[in-house]
Amino acid sequence: MKDKIKAAYKLMESCRLCPRECGVNRLRGEKGFCKAGLLPMVSSFHAHFGEEPPISGQNGSGTIFFTHCSLRCAFCQNHPISQLGQGEEVSIDRLSEMMLELQAKGCHNINFVTPTHYMPQILEAVSIARKNGLSVPLVYNCGGYESLEALSILDGVIDIYMPDMKYSDNEASEKYSAAPDYFEVSKKAVKEMFRQAGNLKTEKGIAKQGLLIR
Repeated sequence: MKDKIKAAYKLMESCRLCPRECGVNRLRGEKGFCKAGLLPMVSSFHAHFGEEPPISGQNGSGTIFFTHCSLRCAFCQNHPISQLGQGEEVSIDRLSEMMLELQAKGCHNINFVTPTHYMPQILEAVSIARKNGLSVPLVYNCGGYESLEALSILDGVIDIYMPDMKYSDNEASEKYSAAPDYFEVSKKAVKEMFRQAGNLKTEKGIAKQGLLIR
């Protein structure tokens, strides 16, 4: 895990956490397209019952909503969070505590919502949380616009990938999400997620591992 965390932060020196590859030095607080800085920003965290049934289950999904996004979707239902920067900076230790608090509430999983631009910080927080008893599955709830280099670091860490596949037409993806290469990128990303996690596996209707595409 230490090697994965080191490799993840290395991607932030000339940022290529997402396919845009802005090249800014996030470690020095520089900001690129997503507007995220060094510390993670969280809008809210709670037990969420509105996800797909295998994710929410009876006790809810332990969602952590991250601020900012590498996409610019005109239809985003979380526009104040993703585009307007609604949220607060939190320390890595505090992020790990959130995971443990959600687990203590009985949530079936920890659900990282829009995690791409904070992947290194999430990895570091997961490492701390696991040392303190985190054991529920981890859900990577993303927009499907993912870097293969970044995803490779997550291999063996993420239990459930839950990407969107928003478009099969790049003209539409450019118009509505400012991502003209979305379809080619998302196809490769989802294949990599499937390679890592495989088909969705459930126990008593609750997802434990695998890929769930939206």
